[in-house]
Amino acid sequence: MASLDLLLDDPNIEALGMLIEAHNEVVHLTARHLEAAGEPSVPWLGVLIRLARSPGQRLRMSELARDMTMSTSGLTRLVDRIEAAGHVCREACPEDRRGLWASLTEEGRAVLARAVPRHVTDLAQTVGGALEPDERAELTRLLRRLRDHARDTATA
Repeated sequence: MASLDLLLDDPNIEALGMLIEAHNEVVHLTARHLEAAGEPSVPWLGVLIRLARSPGQRLRMSELARDMTMSTSGLTRLVDRIEAAGHVCREACPEDRRGLWASLTEEGRAVLARAVPRHVTDLAQTVGGALEPDERAELTRLLRRLRDHARDTATA
């Protein structure tokens, strides 16, 4: 068996660690920017952006929970608050009587119209300040491939 020190130096451990650390730093910085601008929290805005970028501006609650890296109960509580504010609504899923869709409302789109321009500017400084456009495109391509591989592995 390989020694623990050799295993801890594994490049996959380092890659995952750097991904997690970079994610955490960017999320903390984004949270500070959003709070300073009086905008919704990172999870709240993340739900609205994820829905806006989805076909029909809606997702099944289970898919949204997965994409937001939240438990279904945690997402349900968050969506409860977002729905109470009028930014999303829930709809029955005709294909699955137990399933629900979370859908973006016009009020939610208005929040995005107000928050996203500033958010894009902040991300240009945070992400664009560290990466050239071709590097950002490559990072996006690699992260999509990693995500898709992990999803395929999980469902296999």
